[in-house]
Amino acid sequence: MTQESSYPARYWHANPDGRIQCDLCPRDCKLHDGQRGACFVRARQGNQMILTTYGRSSGFCIDPIEKKPLNHFYPGSSVLSFGTAGCNLTCKFCQNWDISKSRDMDRLMERAAPETIALEALKYGCKSVAFTYNDPVIFAEYAMDVADACHAQGVQTVAVTAGYMHAAARRDFYAKIDAANVDLKAFTDDFYFKLTGSHLQPVLDTLVYLKHETQVWLEITTLLIPGHNDSDTEITALCRWVRQALGPDVPLHFSAFHPDHKMPDIPATPQATLVRARTIGLQEGLHFVYTGNVHHAEGGTTVCPHCQASLVVRDWYQIRQYRISETGTCPDCSKPIAGRFDAQCGNFGRKRIPIRMH
Repeated sequence: MTQESSYPARYWHANPDGRIQCDLCPRDCKLHDGQRGACFVRARQGNQMILTTYGRSSGFCIDPIEKKPLNHFYPGSSVLSFGTAGCNLTCKFCQNWDISKSRDMDRLMERAAPETIALEALKYGCKSVAFTYNDPVIFAEYAMDVADACHAQGVQTVAVTAGYMHAAARRDFYAKIDAANVDLKAFTDDFYFKLTGSHLQPVLDTLVYLKHETQVWLEITTLLIPGHNDSDTEITALCRWVRQALGPDVPLHFSAFHPDHKMPDIPATPQATLVRARTIGLQEGLHFVYTGNVHHAEGGTTVCPHCQASLVVRDWYQIRQYRISETGTCPDCSKPIAGRFDAQCGNFGRKRIPIRMH
């Protein structure tokens, strides 16, 4: 392995049997010398764990923040997004499988130091940098160093993640993150085990931790897959848990599945399913429920939960109307709206701009 790909990793310990165990996520991979974890990017080299993708990316792109999706974190702003390779889940429905399931390190053509990323975000006027495309949990050391560099330049940080992480690493990681969108992929452990190779409870633990023990702005996404996690019963149970465990102000996004990876025979999610799920969420007392990956004006609009005024009207990722004060209140009833807001929204629109690091 080259020097660039042999960055010393944190979160591991030696076992009595001679193997070393990764303590980053609940997979608890136990490795002999030369072996890699299930994520493929954390490996044993001699008597230590290394991160093979530190400083290397599958590419950089400037996106609208709503694409993460984050609807209550500086609407209309731009975010510099990047990921690496590998993943600690094995989702059969992965929508970014060519990156997250890649074991081809040659895909990681872009090399960038943390300070370079922060300066590029500043140069392009990005409000934040997002760790996305694959799960930042597995490149936590790199992401945390990038976050430090970003904060030094006044740039905020976003994690788009499945939330599958042990407590100690989770505490360190989220101390450096400003906003997160966590995938709550379903609300049964059977789904998690059979379709993602993981378990539900650690994800729920992450959500509770983020909401009640950090200042991280939190939103949730659930990808609805026909016949697997889209029943009224399961959607109701999920929404009810969010309301009771996290509170009504955590935005919940229901997004549409499209056939991909190991589930090419499952049909795409009908828009009516997302609309039905949104209705259930609102009936269960959630204040902000959105539809994603479809053109549905009502499902993209932020509505004041107190007076029902339309505050942020979206057309895909374009902001058509913005009526939230800098203090985050509704102009009609003066009640606070949960989120992070500026006096004026950004105007980045629905563009997607690939960039190269210099």
